[in-house]
Amino acid sequence: MSLEVHHISFSYGPIKALDDVSLSLEGGAIGLLGPNGAGKTTLIKILLGFLRPEKGYGQILGYDILSEQKKIRQFIGYMPEDDCFLPGMDAVTFTAFFGELAGMPRQEAMKRAHEVLFYVGLGEARYRLLETYSAGMRQRLKLAQALVHDPKLLFLDEPTSNLDPQGRVEVLELIKDLANGKGIQILLSSHILSDIETVCENVVILNRGKVVAQGKIKELKTMNFRLYEIKIKGEKEKWLEELRPLGCRAEITEDGLIRLYLPSEVDSKEIFVAALKAGIQIRHFKPSQYSLEDFFARAVGVD
Repeated sequence: MSLEVHHISFSYGPIKALDDVSLSLEGGAIGLLGPNGAGKTTLIKILLGFLRPEKGYGQILGYDILSEQKKIRQFIGYMPEDDCFLPGMDAVTFTAFFGELAGMPRQEAMKRAHEVLFYVGLGEARYRLLETYSAGMRQRLKLAQALVHDPKLLFLDEPTSNLDPQGRVEVLELIKDLANGKGIQILLSSHILSDIETVCENVVILNRGKVVAQGKIKELKTMNFRLYEIKIKGEKEKWLEELRPLGCRAEITEDGLIRLYLPSEVDSKEIFVAALKAGIQIRHFKPSQYSLEDFFARAVGVD
């Protein structure tokens, strides 16, 4: 495993930020999801060695997270959510500086800085001062500095924030290339579920400091429930009342479409049996895809 932690706990005073968190990551890009306050940032800070857990242990790339933090940092790239720029520097000097901080010789760091700036789409602007960069360019620069020392593991915290739609697509394509083409392990923390679904095959969901779900997105989306889109004629409340004892859950859209979540063990014919009992007509019935957003809402207890 490239990253494995067991029973990690951490508190800020009386606030329990992480509570007995265990997870293992290997290969490709892994999504880290959770509402605000779930513990995502605290977990990343512990993995980076910025915080020491109260309990628990783990390894990153074979190195102990408690006693070998300096070694770990040589092989990790970190793209923070907040800006981390030094005014008065141009992009290539800035990126090379981070390479030197990671232990690279100055000449090698400068050569590599040129390469990664071209890779992230900033080659033509690499001699411009950082304060002249747009929000989207600054986001790409943060990715460049995280890559300059050829890390084996990359932590990305909200990598598409402040990007326009086209910029988001381009950065997500870069992340996919890093994970699949360059062989870099990526932990992608984001509140944009579509970004996670676009880039990652696996996901970890945190809520209130605990891991509430973990696994392959494709498998999680098909777990426990099937989703149907339905339109009816008649009193929907009476029909839904017939379905509730079966464990069904329904959402009503603004245009009157009913999104019905049916437990996997319940036969879909029960939908029609309940309709017959309630005296309503089903006018539209279509199986639908259970999205990551649907699963996330259920995992964190949001209706």
